[in-house]
Amino acid sequence: MTTKSKAFDELLLSAIDDALLSLGESVKQSIYFHIENKFRVSRNEIPENLEEFQGGLEKIFGTGARFIEILIMKNVHSKIGLPLIMKKSGELEFTEYVDTARQRFLRKRHAAEAVKS
Repeated sequence: MTTKSKAFDELLLSAIDDALLSLGESVKQSIYFHIENKFRVSRNEIPENLEEFQGGLEKIFGTGARFIEILIMKNVHSKIGLPLIMKKSGELEFTEYVDTARQRFLRKRHAAEAVKS
């Protein structure tokens, strides 16, 4: 894993923490506990196991998971300093949004490094 990719993973985990914390500290801890014990994905493994994490959220919250996914994506984009561009169809594909955010983050970092050179 590259340093840039690791930086995005840390940013993603921070965005997830912030989104879950909006539900309360004990709820956040409970969600991480259930995701790890029922779905075998620890907090630090979420970036590499995004589909399992998303599936866990959906099993726990049903359609309410969409709200959490949107909040995570808003947090991610806020942290990378780029606007969140939502699809018009209304169908959220969480993993697609994370992949797109990762690519945008890496391009932004690469451009910033090129300017410094």
